[in-house]
Amino acid sequence: MEVKPERTLVLIKPDAVERGLIGEIVQRFEKRGLKIIGMKLVKASRETAGRHYTEDPDWLLSIGQKARKSFEEKGIEVKETDKQIGERVRTLLIGYVESGPIVAMVIEGPHAIETVRKIVGPTEPRTAPPGTIRGDYSIDSYLLSDSTERPVKNLIHASGNEREAVSEIKVWFSENELHSYERSEEKAAFFKTWK
Repeated sequence: MEVKPERTLVLIKPDAVERGLIGEIVQRFEKRGLKIIGMKLVKASRETAGRHYTEDPDWLLSIGQKARKSFEEKGIEVKETDKQIGERVRTLLIGYVESGPIVAMVIEGPHAIETVRKIVGPTEPRTAPPGTIRGDYSIDSYLLSDSTERPVKNLIHASGNEREAVSEIKVWFSENELHSYERSEEKAAFFKTWK
């Protein structure tokens, strides 16, 4: 059975760029054996950020439900519907992504989506374990972000599933900007089996 390589989108967000963490973050993926097949430094427009943080009703509802659960855990009552909460969170996320330069990357490899998500860590840096990007480089939390009415500054975005990855890659890259290649260890494996 052959495992096909997957592609996923990663955005190094403005807070990570401003802190000089680009190289460290890129290194985490490359050391794991993943390939960066597209990469660029961009200043996101509101339109591009809006296509990334989609107006899809299911996505807005999901984000709203997660936010409501977080509010309830802190004893905060919210009168808005889940969709309204999702729309408010979306607006904050768009502002965050367009606030400064970001590095957009397409990463390719076997199980790339799952592997990248493990390397990145959970959304809230406070709960991210050491060894993950968010766990090692941020201490932000939902509580801190809620108190200042801003999104959690969590350094990085990684597609959550294959459908998201396909959709998000199209927002940031054209197909001619993606360049797949063989890593040296892949070539070595080929030559070993060829002999």
